[in-house]
Amino acid sequence: MCGIVFSAHWPRDADVSDNRHAAVLNELVQRLQTANTARGPDAQQTRRISVGDAELGFFASELRLRGDEPVVQPHVHAESGDIFCWNGEVFEGLNGVDLHENDGVKLFAAIVGIGDVLQLPDLLATVEGPYAFVYYHHISRRVFFARDPLGRRSLLIHRPSAGNPYFLLTSVSAGPHVGYDLSEVDTECIHMLDVQHLDMHDPVGKFAGCLHRLPRLSSAMASVDAPFAAPATINRTLPSSDPEPPMLESLDSIPSHLSSAVDSLFAHLDQSVSQQVCNIPPVLPRSGSRAARVAVLFSGGIDSTMLAFLAHRHAPLDEPIDLLNVAFENPRKIRVQLEGNVGGMTKKEKKTRARKEAAGETVEGSYDHDYLVPDRVTGLREVEELRRLCPGRLWNFVEIDVPYSESQGARSAVESLMWPRHTIMDLSLAMALYFASRGVGQFRSDPDAEPEAFTSHARVLLNGLGSDELLGGYGRHRTAYNTGGWQAVIDELQLEIDRIPTRNLGRDDRMIAAHGKETRHPFLALGVVRFLAELPVHHKLDPRLGVGVGDKTLLRLAARKVGLVEASARKKRAMQFGSHSARMENGVDRGSGGLDISEMTACA
Repeated sequence: MCGIVFSAHWPRDADVSDNRHAAVLNELVQRLQTANTARGPDAQQTRRISVGDAELGFFASELRLRGDEPVVQPHVHAESGDIFCWNGEVFEGLNGVDLHENDGVKLFAAIVGIGDVLQLPDLLATVEGPYAFVYYHHISRRVFFARDPLGRRSLLIHRPSAGNPYFLLTSVSAGPHVGYDLSEVDTECIHMLDVQHLDMHDPVGKFAGCLHRLPRLSSAMASVDAPFAAPATINRTLPSSDPEPPMLESLDSIPSHLSSAVDSLFAHLDQSVSQQVCNIPPVLPRSGSRAARVAVLFSGGIDSTMLAFLAHRHAPLDEPIDLLNVAFENPRKIRVQLEGNVGGMTKKEKKTRARKEAAGETVEGSYDHDYLVPDRVTGLREVEELRRLCPGRLWNFVEIDVPYSESQGARSAVESLMWPRHTIMDLSLAMALYFASRGVGQFRSDPDAEPEAFTSHARVLLNGLGSDELLGGYGRHRTAYNTGGWQAVIDELQLEIDRIPTRNLGRDDRMIAAHGKETRHPFLALGVVRFLAELPVHHKLDPRLGVGVGDKTLLRLAARKVGLVEASARKKRAMQFGSHSARMENGVDRGSGGLDISEMTACA
């Protein structure tokens, strides 16, 4: 994980307005560099060059997770003069990245060596992993920048405007600011800025004509030779209607037509997790025998539990794995528990409470009931299942309890990090990720033991995001079937893949990286995406079945087959509701997507 700040401006001598713009830019760049340093605490460096009338600034910070030798960015090629800022991981491609190699160094060498710089998209189409980068090609005076096809790493862009006539790229914002108008860099192409043809007298007017979009796959390259140019498209073959696909009788019995798909899903996920947890450098500083290299954002649901189980298969057995479980003190929820729902409970809420009481969803021991949120309850249950299935592994179940006062005290920092995203839903999810990834909490040796203060030092965090989109885990997939049959489900699953790059990954990356940690998404490895996209729709889910069986059916069967019995039957629950990070105060409009912008004042 690294932080990138790139700036380009066109100074004009003895121009009062330009001096003012330069002062704003310099102050803003300093703030952006500070914010990006948190992403890469191991090393930081700045490089500035002049290209005709333009002044270019490159800043990169480094979180060292690959190779034996310390690396300081930006990478500079002494002979060509090319400059490369890399924020990513190469898990496949480049003929493999050796245990002792740094992937950024190896990729930069491959880029410099391709000859024709316009073949850069073809090279990147053979590389799998999350990334964002800025590359300056000295001979052509061009700047190339992009995110990976799924947008798993953040990169924000400010285009020159009349009020702010300079160009910016940054991994993370400094919050609302009068000096920029940021948006996410789109993932559909490789972007190329022709610096030498920008006019210092009219950088705003000339900018659009100098910013070009290069296709991720050239016409000269076959898609089979470019497996990572773009996410795969959904198999649009409809299930037979005469007869209908057979319905699953029980998760305990895998139908013959799904047996191969279950095994293949497990193999693809297993390979993805292996690529993402092996060869992580040792934790520094070590925290006794409980220092883990890898952690899982852990709710006890099927996605995070499957990732924890697979991480166990590949992480050294003598090292623990941290399970980060976050719970918020939510005054509104606590008030309802103590006083009942003022104004009366709905029928749905009454049924939910009765079901929970009937299921005995309580946890024995000395737990603070203000933090026995749904994800804490399922997390505590699921860690016991993992301990039974994975003898010899030390699981650090980290209780991350967030008092209301602490969450409100961090709100301005969270809003700054998630910017330019700014809805109430963004805030709820960002809060949960911010505190979970920080990893500051407590640990118990058993449920009745007194908690001990604990901080996770793991720099790699596994995240289960992507399984619902790929395997049909949302209620809208069932709704689609009820309104339009299997064809509507196929259409909805294609929309899910199409929307992944524009949804939450950039925001999530900014939140987690703020603690000098890196999130990895095994379900979103492009090989896993391709495998699941190409499966017939009825091999992945069955909306005819009940919730907890018909959604993500294939993953549930795989989990049950390896012994994750409890996890395989758990129903979907969104992070913000499972952790109680959502709707902490009364009076918040449930349907509102907008945050009160007056509370996020732009800095002068």
